Amino acid sequence: MTRVKICGITTEADLAAVVAAGADAVGVTAAVSVDTPREVAVERATTLLGTVPPFVTSVLVTMPDTVERAVELVETAAPDAVQLHGNLGPDAIERVRERASAQVLAAVDARATDVMAYADAADAVLVDSTDEQGGGGTGETHDWERTRALAEATDTPVVLAGGLTPTNVMQAVKTARPFAVDVASGVESEGGVKDHEAVETFIDRATRVRVGA
Repeated sequence: MTRVKICGITTEADLAAVVAAGADAVGVTAAVSVDTPREVAVERATTLLGTVPPFVTSVLVTMPDTVERAVELVETAAPDAVQLHGNLGPDAIERVRERASAQVLAAVDARATDVMAYADAADAVLVDSTDEQGGGGTGETHDWERTRALAEATDTPVVLAGGLTPTNVMQAVKTARPFAVDVASGVESEGGVKDHEAVETFIDRATRVRVGA
């Protein structure tokens, strides 16, 4: 069964609704260099991540400039996993993985030619549609067949993101066959505010598909 991460949580009410809907992971965004309504202060992120219950993975989504900053953010926010966007290359990602007390997800643009290097360096690789600054949450889809080829070529879990919605997630899962899917803007009523009904529908449809079906 495909796992589901709901990203860009900003309130306790949305976090509780996402968990109740059956999300496998919850993402909170902090310390990023792009303008997004989903960003919260590091202190706020620490509070939200600390309320994620057992058996649901808490994920800090961030854009550090250095390995040291990435490790510092993990130590402060204490997530189960950290999702790294931005300019850290595969070697830096691997150093974060060695030093941080959290699983490391490397977010890469779907058009990148060095995706396999990131997959080798991280605990999981998240394939997204990114902007010029390396941030996700663009609401745009990409080539799901290419993501499927990556998932078939590596043992590292591949997470599909980018433009997913309750309407297209079933087809995305059937095509890309990812380990997990990740959504933020696709289940929102407005920037940074989750539509709880859309969250429930997204999770139901994503997990209904059996890979290979």
